[in-house]
Amino acid sequence: MSDIRRRDWHRRDLLRTGLALAATPAILSGSAFAARKFKIALSNSYIGNKWRIEMENLFKSALLMEPFAAEIEGSWYNSGNDVSKQSQQFSNLIAERVDAIVLNAASPTGLNGIIKQATDRGILVVSFDNVVTAPSALKVNTDQFAFGRMGAEFVAKKMGGKGNVIMVTGVAGTHVDLDRNKGAESVWAEHPDIKVVSRYTGMWDSATAERNTAAALPSLPPIDGIWCQGGTDGVLKAFIAAGRKLPPTAGEAENGFRKFLTGYMGHQVDGISIGQPPFLSVISLELARRALAGDYPKKDITIPFPYVTSETVKVGETVFPDLPDSFFADFTDAGPHATVKICVDAALDGKACAGRLAVELPAA
Repeated sequence: MSDIRRRDWHRRDLLRTGLALAATPAILSGSAFAARKFKIALSNSYIGNKWRIEMENLFKSALLMEPFAAEIEGSWYNSGNDVSKQSQQFSNLIAERVDAIVLNAASPTGLNGIIKQATDRGILVVSFDNVVTAPSALKVNTDQFAFGRMGAEFVAKKMGGKGNVIMVTGVAGTHVDLDRNKGAESVWAEHPDIKVVSRYTGMWDSATAERNTAAALPSLPPIDGIWCQGGTDGVLKAFIAAGRKLPPTAGEAENGFRKFLTGYMGHQVDGISIGQPPFLSVISLELARRALAGDYPKKDITIPFPYVTSETVKVGETVFPDLPDSFFADFTDAGPHATVKICVDAALDGKACAGRLAVELPAA
C-alpha cells in the first residue's frame, strides 16, 4: 500500500474514532473526556440588607456542597438595585454563554427585554423573590396571600375570634404588601367580632416598626392580637416600653421575634413566625440544575413558607440567642418535610455545611 493510501486510511480511522467519541455520553470527572459542569450565575440586585446577604451566602455555600460542587461552575453578581447595571451584567453573562441565570430582579419589568435575549439563546432564566413578568423566565416564590392569611388565622384562633387587633403593614404599593394584607383581611372578614383598631406601616424594618408602634399605642385601647408583616421584634419592644401586655402575635422570621417565642427581655410571646426564606436562591439553583440535566420540568414553582410557633421553635436550629435580632432565622426550614435544611454558617459566611445538601422541590 502506498504512503498516500496509508495516510488516507489513517485519516478515516481518526474520523471514525472522533464520531464514536462524539456519540458517546461524557463520563465522570477524572477522565480525559470529563463531563462539562453547568455554568450557573446568580444575578442579584440589592445587597444592602441582612436578608439579601444571607440569600447570597446560601447560594455560595450550596456551590461548595454536593451535588452542586461536582456539577456546577457558579458565579454571582450584584447591581446595587440599578436596572441598567443588572441588564449589562445579563449581557455579559449571555456573552459568556452561561447555561442558566438565577435572578433576584431590580424591577419586575425592566429586565424583560434582556431576559428574552438570554432565553432566545437557550439560557435558562429562573427568577425568584422579586420575580419578573417575562413569560420566558421560570418563577420560584412563595404565596404572599397565604402568608397574610396564615398569620391572621393564628391570631384569630388565639383571640377566640373576638377582640382588638393591630396590623403592621409593609412597603406600600408592592405586590408583597398588597397580597399579605388581602390575606389577613380575608380572615378578619370571617370574624366580625375582631376589630382592626390601627393599621400603619413598619416598612419591613424593626426600627421603623418600633417607632411607629410607639407613636400609635397611646391612643389605642387594649390590644388582643398583633398581625405584623415585618419588624415584629420592634413592635414588641414598643409594647414593652409602653408597659403593654404582649398579646398573641403573628410576624416575620427575625431572630429577635423568635427570641420572644422562647423568652426574651423578661417576656415570652405566644406567636407564629413566618418568613420569606433566603434559601429561595438555593431552590432556584436546584431547579436550574435539574432542569438543565433534564430530570425536572421547566416550570414555575411555589414553595411553602418555613414557619415556627412558640411550641415548635428550637434554640440552635430555628432561633439563635447569640446572633443579632436582625438576623433572619428562616435561612433553613425545619420538620420532617423541610424544603431545605442547611447550617447557620452557610447563612452567616457562605461556608459549606457537613454532608450532602438535600433540596426538596415540589413533585414534578
